[in-house]
Amino acid sequence: MTTIDITGQSFAGTLENNEIVFVDFWAAWCGPCRMFAPTYGAAADRHPDITFAKVDTEAEQALAAAANITSIPTLMAFKNRTLVFARPGALNAAGLEEVIQGVRNLDMTKLRNAAGHQHG
Repeated sequence: MTTIDITGQSFAGTLENNEIVFVDFWAAWCGPCRMFAPTYGAAADRHPDITFAKVDTEAEQALAAAANITSIPTLMAFKNRTLVFARPGALNAAGLEEVIQGVRNLDMTKLRNAAGHQHG
């Protein structure tokens, strides 16, 4: 599966309809973003069961602001509509693969229980 472009209008629906969603916040003028794009695209091809989305921060400034994007590229990962990873900077292929496997293996029940104990 290739990457998809998402907007402020499609963001929530994308999270709602997919178990795991990676989101690359980028801009055309950003050199590191352009360097990361082929790595991100290759990962999308290797993991067709995961949704790999891209947000053009120039076109989607409100969405970037809502996501507190202060540096690009920023990669976010959501599992079951919950943000589980957010980091600025371009990852190499091995680093991205490590994050993908970490998110895939994340036990959301354990995570929610731990979060509940912290707030409760």
